[in-house]
Amino acid sequence: MAQIKIDMLPFITRDEIKKLVKGLAKKIESDYHGKEIVLICPLRGSVHFTADLTREIELPQQIDFVQLQAVEKGGAIKIIKDISVNIAGKHVLIVEEIIDTGRTLSFLRDRLKASSPASLRIVALLDKPARRELPIRPDYVGRTIDDRFVVGYGMDSDELGRNYQDIFVMKN
Repeated sequence: MAQIKIDMLPFITRDEIKKLVKGLAKKIESDYHGKEIVLICPLRGSVHFTADLTREIELPQQIDFVQLQAVEKGGAIKIIKDISVNIAGKHVLIVEEIIDTGRTLSFLRDRLKASSPASLRIVALLDKPARRELPIRPDYVGRTIDDRFVVGYGMDSDELGRNYQDIFVMKN
């Protein structure tokens, strides 16, 4: 597993990540004061971020998971695992570790909107708008980054590196 780090440079440390997560949690708490929220975690990359965020948010909350897959590059999106919580009339947050092209996220947002939540917002640890193919913007952003390939804290390179506590970028 350590092999992948040889070709990478540190980008965001675990301490910086903790500060970003705490900051996002405080904004969410302020916006949803006195309300229950439902956090939707797209599998697999967002698990680390979702777990840390839920521990920082001091509000009543539910967590559910969804798994989506792009059938082909730039093509249709397929649901592998759908949510099981009824979100009608509830305050819903989609929790993404990174927003890249926005294709999968846009599909998920539209799918969840069809279930009539009271509100639907997007929280992203990292936002990479330079790669956006669809006009989607997160409501809460930890950090906006340039068009860089990042690994760690749930983000992977061919399924490697998700477990790194820091976030790395490729050397070249």
